[in-house]
Amino acid sequence: MWVDPNLNEFYTRVSRIEKAHAKGYGFEARGTLGRKASSRMGARSLKFIKPLVLALAIGVGLKGVIHYYIGAQTYESRVSALAAGTGVDPVGAWLMHADPVTLAISSQLQTWLPR
Repeated sequence: MWVDPNLNEFYTRVSRIEKAHAKGYGFEARGTLGRKASSRMGARSLKFIKPLVLALAIGVGLKGVIHYYIGAQTYESRVSALAAGTGVDPVGAWLMHADPVTLAISSQLQTWLPR
């Protein structure tokens, strides 16, 4: 008589699940609201915050390095030229303007790495 090896694995898995149920463990389908939903929702809804903060920190840090490297006058002239452009150029100028954090990073780099 021929026996499928996958069938043995299936019955082993079913046996494990039945033992877990007997111990009081529960199984919930992914995407359904169950007894663990209230504890998982907070962590799931905040997953995007860490990458967003990291991207913002890298962006502001890069702006500070560029401001330090090319100098304040050249940086401002390039941003103003970008603001005078068309299409999405003014949005880029708004993103690249020298905010206080960018200036602080640039001044800190000037103290650490004088030219």
